[in-house]
Amino acid sequence: MKKRYILPFVLLALSSCTKDFLNQKNPNAVTIDDYFKSENDVLLAVNGLYQSLRSGSTLGESSTLYNEERSDNSGRNDNQSNAGEPFQFNDFSLLPSNTYLKTHWSAMYAAISRCNVVLSHVDDVTFTSAELKGRYIAEAKFVRALLYFHMVRKFGAIPLATTQVISKEQANELAFRQKESIVYEQIIKDLTEALSSNLPNTQKDYVIGRASKAAFNAILGQVYLTLGATQTSGSAENFVKAEQYLNAAYQMRTFGKLNEIPYADVFDVTKKNSCKELVFQIQYKQGDQNYSSSIARNYQARGETINSRYNSTGAGEVAKLDLVKDYEQSDIRKDFSVKFAANTQVNDWFVTKFRDNSDGAGTNGWGGNDWILIRYADVMLLLAEAKYRLGKDAEAILLLDEVRERAGLPSYATAMLNTSYRSKYPTLKEAILHERRVELAFENQRWFDLIRNYNAQELVTYFKTKSQADYGNAKISNISTKDRYYPIPFDEYKLDPARMYQNPGY
Repeated sequence: MKKRYILPFVLLALSSCTKDFLNQKNPNAVTIDDYFKSENDVLLAVNGLYQSLRSGSTLGESSTLYNEERSDNSGRNDNQSNAGEPFQFNDFSLLPSNTYLKTHWSAMYAAISRCNVVLSHVDDVTFTSAELKGRYIAEAKFVRALLYFHMVRKFGAIPLATTQVISKEQANELAFRQKESIVYEQIIKDLTEALSSNLPNTQKDYVIGRASKAAFNAILGQVYLTLGATQTSGSAENFVKAEQYLNAAYQMRTFGKLNEIPYADVFDVTKKNSCKELVFQIQYKQGDQNYSSSIARNYQARGETINSRYNSTGAGEVAKLDLVKDYEQSDIRKDFSVKFAANTQVNDWFVTKFRDNSDGAGTNGWGGNDWILIRYADVMLLLAEAKYRLGKDAEAILLLDEVRERAGLPSYATAMLNTSYRSKYPTLKEAILHERRVELAFENQRWFDLIRNYNAQELVTYFKTKSQADYGNAKISNISTKDRYYPIPFDEYKLDPARMYQNPGY
């Protein structure tokens, strides 16, 4: 029997045998249908939704392969042996048979399936508080919307399921690519319905690492901004809604100006539960072998100690020279985010943005870094982009200037007097895109920023204006219009080539 991507939970015995002794329940296992009995059962299931985000195969800290390494910010120079398949992402030589791509697809749909299970069974439980039930429903819808939002931007049309899949026949019915517009409709429906819950505005008023109304608004605003920039109709209306929801998220901040929060504090593991800039993050536990963060040690290059006490033996996470050159003079974010490793076996720039050199992390490098999915500088620059799209340049520049001020940079108006800056970023659109690049480098935003601001042909043109020498071993010349989307994993395509058709060019 062929397995479908949408059935991570084996719930049914799809067998022709009907003997009673084969249908007995396993006394050591609890089926999903028997699990949901109490409010605490629902809570634990919702906790599992957040746990699914921790994986590097979904949205966790090591998921940079599917985002940042696809962009012009970072990547691998090693294309040999085990590094060959990861290298394909940045080399624009990605194959449908790539096992990392398949793993990402499967893990994302497994996480979506968890959300569907919770939402399909929450009514099985009698709650003492309707508001508590509403919170759990809102959290499940938020996680599902977040996952689908990542998938639709990467793959385009994708299968869409919103209920628990309990049979092979049901899986077969759902295993076809829905239009992007339909997927976006579901994402918007989930997020707007989640906003009707009584969840507080910030995670600090609920639980750090869990959803809040600020997070709902931030993602919803980004969804509408993406629709306005990439869809052929309804742009003006979508940009208006993008501004509305992003502004709602921005107004929920609990600080005044961004420069009240030093840039380094955003990534300080001792301040991750108190930093007012953080809207939503995936939590990791310092010192714990199973639940700690490994990003500080994994990103550190051989011979260096800035990130971690762990003795690194590789090149770390390589930062493209193209990005390093994009930092303006006196930008404090550069020295915090990247460093040149002089070791003869490295001799390259590596990422230093995520650090835990503490006793708690130790020489094993079991760090306490949380993986930030939403923070206010991101929200502010998205809001600036929405305002620019609506012709509100003055308001957009105010937000842009606030981010630049914290970075130790002159205002946009002053910067535009500089010939070099003006030639590199001749329009406000390009200035905002540049600012997002250096502010949010290595935070899994760059690829989405590029495909939101450039269509397929513009994306090719953008990359081919770059110097190969500043890009590493990955070949810029490989890029073509097909690379706007990832291929559908071959194992999914081959199950039904007509309904799971391949993206053009693959």
